[in-house]
Amino acid sequence: MVVFGPDEVGLVDTSPCAGIRADLKLCLLNSDCCKEHKKTPRECLKDGLVPNECLQLRQSFFECKRSLLDNRRRFRGHKGY
Repeated sequence: MVVFGPDEVGLVDTSPCAGIRADLKLCLLNSDCCKEHKKTPRECLKDGLVPNECLQLRQSFFECKRSLLDNRRRFRGHKGY
C-alpha cells in the first residue's frame, strides 16, 4: 500500500526511509484503533489492534532502518522507497 513517495508530495523529511515512515503514520492514524478508541498510534501498535497493512509497513520500516546500518547494503542501496 503505497500512498505517496517523498518526491511526489515534497515531504520536509528527506531521510532515506521518509516515505515508509509517512505511510506508516497515515495508516496508523486512519485505523479504527486511533479513530474510534482514541488511542495513540504507539498504544495501538503495542496492543496489536492495527490492520495487517500497518503491520507490514512497520516491518518494511524496520527493514529500511536496519539496511542503513548494514555495511554490505551501503553499496547496494537501502530498502524502501
